[in-house]
Amino acid sequence: MRKLLIISLSIFLALPVISFAQDPAQQNSDPMKQGSPSPSAKSTSVKGTISEDGKTFVSDADGKSWTIANPAAVKGHEGHHVELKGGADASAGQIQVTSVKMLKGAKNSMQKDSTQPQQ
Repeated sequence: MRKLLIISLSIFLALPVISFAQDPAQQNSDPMKQGSPSPSAKSTSVKGTISEDGKTFVSDADGKSWTIANPAAVKGHEGHHVELKGGADASAGQIQVTSVKMLKGAKNSMQKDSTQPQQ
């Protein structure tokens, strides 16, 4: 009788552990375990300036410098103030550009130039 009670209790305590280990909802909730893109690699839109060589981008919001993964996508916009759309990977400090939108001049530089007297 005592042996039967110990076996029953063992099975009763083991079942929740086994079912928890096989729960697919728990496995899908952690993106690092399932091989999907990391939370830092997400589609985003940022405004800033592309460097003169077209390989880096400086964000207006926080001044962070990003490496452009595909510099050919920004060809012709070197040194310009733009809005980039694409996948950003913060851990690598890199952005994969999907589209480029030209913005009106560099931040505040056009206003300063137009208010200065000409000689």
